[in-house]
Amino acid sequence: MISRIDLRGAALPEGAALRDLLPRAEFDVQAALEKVRPICDDVHHRGSAAVLEWGEKFDGVRPERLRVPADALRAALEDLDPAVRAALEESVRRARLVHREQRRTAVTTQVVPGGTVTEKWVPVGRVGLYVPGGRSVYPSSVVMNVVPAQEAGVESVAVASPPQRGQDSSAYSAFNGLPHPTILAACALLGVDEVYAAGGAQAVAMFAYGTEDCPQADLVTGPGNIYVAAAKRLLKGRIGIDAEAGPTEIAVLADDTADPVHVASDLISQAEHDPMAAAVLVTHSLELAEAVERELKPQTAATKHVEDRIAPALAGRQSAIVLVDGLEEGLRVVDAYAAEHLEIQTADASAVAERVRNAGAIFVGPWAPVSLGDYCAGSNHVLPTGGCACHSSGLSVQSFLRGIHIVDYTRQALAEVAHHVVTLAEAEDLPAHGAAIKARFGWKVPSA
Repeated sequence: MISRIDLRGAALPEGAALRDLLPRAEFDVQAALEKVRPICDDVHHRGSAAVLEWGEKFDGVRPERLRVPADALRAALEDLDPAVRAALEESVRRARLVHREQRRTAVTTQVVPGGTVTEKWVPVGRVGLYVPGGRSVYPSSVVMNVVPAQEAGVESVAVASPPQRGQDSSAYSAFNGLPHPTILAACALLGVDEVYAAGGAQAVAMFAYGTEDCPQADLVTGPGNIYVAAAKRLLKGRIGIDAEAGPTEIAVLADDTADPVHVASDLISQAEHDPMAAAVLVTHSLELAEAVERELKPQTAATKHVEDRIAPALAGRQSAIVLVDGLEEGLRVVDAYAAEHLEIQTADASAVAERVRNAGAIFVGPWAPVSLGDYCAGSNHVLPTGGCACHSSGLSVQSFLRGIHIVDYTRQALAEVAHHVVTLAEAEDLPAHGAAIKARFGWKVPSA
């Protein structure tokens, strides 16, 4: 059901050589670029009509209009299961507690008397938040995108999610052509009234270029499939992006104190997302590895989504049990892997977690599973994938802010450093830069 990679008995290689030994899904965004390019170009030139047509082609349904009517948002919230509403409200409450603490304040540094540099933080003006809708429904992603944007002070927030065909035998049939009603309800709960029935590359292009229905955005965030990631790469520069999200992944660093029931259930929970999802256990305990292997079979058999998601995800090249010689080697492996989600299930897990350098989010001990972070830990679940956690962070208030330096110098403060500025300008063969300083002092630069 899941393969093994045995790295015991020899010194681990460094850097890329170690990364190359570890399991990873094939996710060729570059190859997908040429598939999304005509979609994005079409949206650029034809606007909403192109978004609707591509949506009909890929999603099998065409809404009457791109923007979701206000009464549909209200109805979705009114019809929401009270238990689901209560859970979403608690998720929002906890997320606000964490993200509110991430707000930045202006900092002024007096460099010299009369010379200051202030860094102020300004939210982007308008954001497009993408919420996927394919194999699963993700109202939690509404929370994870909207809350940090709101806490950052973004004034214009729009959400896009793919239109759904609906189910004629259910209460959802009235939402044919609209995003899933639970997503609409989450938007309404958060006070977001600008929601679009658009998915895939066409939704990213809609935010990047703007259409007659949807004004252009400054930034687009949120996870999606390979075509969403490719559209982000293609349009980066035209619009800001958070990251090119790839298949979701979990790594568990565990020793013989870990409960194999917990470890197996956490690997399965991540595999439940998608057949390309990655589930990786790193351990120096052969006994734990064997126990987890035994646990995977009955736990998988007892759940849903086995044949179309869990089984292929666990059996895929992106998932494995990695055997190492000891905890030190395990730490090197998980740092090289740079997982989106990293669980530490070892003795003294907090101390071990402190030593990890590369991870999107770290879950410490047996009572902080990834599932908690997906919904109600207060942390954000929009995280870097594909090893990008070695250089990138998850979504936060900071994602929606721009730092701007304000430089304020008096004549005397400039005079004291003018000769250095002129010297450096001339060293770079940019004499006009120096001349801009000299002009302020009658072309005679004050001496040191």
